[in-house]
Amino acid sequence: MRPEILFPLFAPSASLKGVGPKLAPTLERLAGPYVRDVLFVSPHSIVHRSRATTAEAREGEAQTFVVAIDKHFPPGRRDLPYRIRTLDEAGFLFLVWFRGAGEHLALRHPPGARRAVSGKVERFRDEITIAHPDYFLPAEQVDEIPSFEAIYPASGDLHARTVRKLALEALARAPELPEWQDAAWIARQRWPGWRAALAAMHAPSTDADLAPSAPARRRLAYDELFAHQLALAQRKAGQKAAAAPSIRSGRLAEAVERALPFRLTGAQVRSLGEVRADLASGQRMSRLLQGDVGAGKTMVAMLAMADAAQAGLQSALMAPTEILARQHFETIAEPLAAQGIKTVLLTGRDRGAPRSEKLAHLASGQAAVAVGTHALFQDDVAFRSLALTVIDEQHRFGVSERKRLTDKGAGAHVLAMSATPIPRTLELTVYGDLDISRLEEKPPGRKPVATRAAPKTRIGEVVERLRAVIAQGAQAFWICPLVAESEDSDLAAAEARAAALRRVLGPEVGLVHGQLKPAEKDAVMAAFAEGRIKLLVATTVVEVGVDVPAASIMVIEQAERFGLAQLHQLRGRVGRGQAESACVLLYDPPLSALAQSRLDILRRTDDGFLIAEKDLELRGGGDPLGLKQSGFPAYRLADPAAHRDLIAVAADDARLLLSRDPDLTSPRGRAVRTLQALFDWRPDGGQAAG
Repeated sequence: MRPEILFPLFAPSASLKGVGPKLAPTLERLAGPYVRDVLFVSPHSIVHRSRATTAEAREGEAQTFVVAIDKHFPPGRRDLPYRIRTLDEAGFLFLVWFRGAGEHLALRHPPGARRAVSGKVERFRDEITIAHPDYFLPAEQVDEIPSFEAIYPASGDLHARTVRKLALEALARAPELPEWQDAAWIARQRWPGWRAALAAMHAPSTDADLAPSAPARRRLAYDELFAHQLALAQRKAGQKAAAAPSIRSGRLAEAVERALPFRLTGAQVRSLGEVRADLASGQRMSRLLQGDVGAGKTMVAMLAMADAAQAGLQSALMAPTEILARQHFETIAEPLAAQGIKTVLLTGRDRGAPRSEKLAHLASGQAAVAVGTHALFQDDVAFRSLALTVIDEQHRFGVSERKRLTDKGAGAHVLAMSATPIPRTLELTVYGDLDISRLEEKPPGRKPVATRAAPKTRIGEVVERLRAVIAQGAQAFWICPLVAESEDSDLAAAEARAAALRRVLGPEVGLVHGQLKPAEKDAVMAAFAEGRIKLLVATTVVEVGVDVPAASIMVIEQAERFGLAQLHQLRGRVGRGQAESACVLLYDPPLSALAQSRLDILRRTDDGFLIAEKDLELRGGGDPLGLKQSGFPAYRLADPAAHRDLIAVAADDARLLLSRDPDLTSPRGRAVRTLQALFDWRPDGGQAAG
């Protein structure tokens, strides 16, 4: 139950003044269903307005003029704007509207009337113009036009000024709440109280007030980060407290390891030791195995699953795509089978008798390992003794999806795996509830990939080079940002590129993208893996998990449009065989200085974690690594990049508070409960709807 003091903030956002049935859905899409959500919408910029005459008009600036209406110019055609000519003592000012409203304007602003008008000044030919003025008032109301004004997000019929009015009303409803932060910490940071910080956020007077570094913004960001870290810490404590099967390593895993055609790296040995210590502890393991592309995560997971099988227990490995699930199955099934451990593959494509047979093998325990997609957590999938769940690219699954699989075993251990390089400074925002093992070494034999950048004007040379190496037996990827061409985008389209390359290279050019049916996608990938397709044109569907050792060339078109982490993962699709490998980054010139710096980083290093950190440094706040697609929380007030220095502090503070007050019954603990209810962060690490 929410504390009663928060009831005003959890009233429907439609209860704010002026929000009728027409605006309510738009407001909910923009902000959320509650008054709290509108309160958390912050201004993104400030308009500074100076008072001027037409002789002082400055193009590109917002200015306020007092003028007389001279003449209306209704458009001769519907596609032309409505114009009003006004004048002051120095000259003419034209006001322009591009959508209707002519009759209304003619009635409200007749010739001779004096008006105060404000907006962004532009020049069209020799005319001074303001398109769609921000203010158009009787001249005597000129002092009502603010000299600076906070600008809020807008959407459809919901104008920025309306959003500002609603946000200020939400602020008026916000109660004073008990202080949930440590008093000494707040004083040391010179931060305002919670409500004062909100008031400052909604009343910026300078651009510095809008910056993530502003004291009020940092205070509010810390509140949100702390609430999230507390939820993650509570979840982690709950997991540690849960009893789980004790699994010890033994001869089966030793035999599997001895039969491998390579030796484990030092990082694999260390990480496997950490996993085995968790499995043997009798407490539920919640560990992330984080490693760069090709670092050998699947081998560590396989040996842990062999340990579970020796204990008479079952394991499940869940992957986000059928391609990746099949690849995992092909990697582990044979080594495990050689030691008598049966593995089944279960995907959404399984139907009828074959599916029933696989389900029977899992229910009876005859199959010790299941590999699959979302199909693994369907209601009719039952295990006899599921003790270890391995979840690959875990950020691609929702919290509830991961839980549906782990709940199929009593106290099942969880080993998450990720090849997505996330800066260490941001790890706690995604993995704060997990212990972390890192694979920082490449397996022996992995060759470095020579990386070069070239302007798209040299695409002909690249194609000719491809023709030559393909004739010698090489295989290659060609990555495009989009599936099909669009009038709304100039991004390269995979379909058109595949057709163009077939005209030059012949029929051995394949095409794969996310809109293909799974069977079609698998057929193309199989043909590529078997060498029947020499060049695979693809979207980023091949970013994770596609393993074709014979492929030695990666061409990425419009590379400047991709995130650095994504480019790094795509590059990791080559360099897996014995041939020298190369990655060509084609870009549309001219490159900005930022884009040039980012591509230079990729050319200089193949360390995914270093790449992620450098990209974060270069790009700063916002969404630097495609964070929203990498499992990062949907923060409202915190910017995980700009406020990354606060993340570890919030995590330490949360752990310290729980160690002293696990049930949150102290005065601060009770205040913190209000904070948790305010943000709706649950101990499972997720967030309540809305």
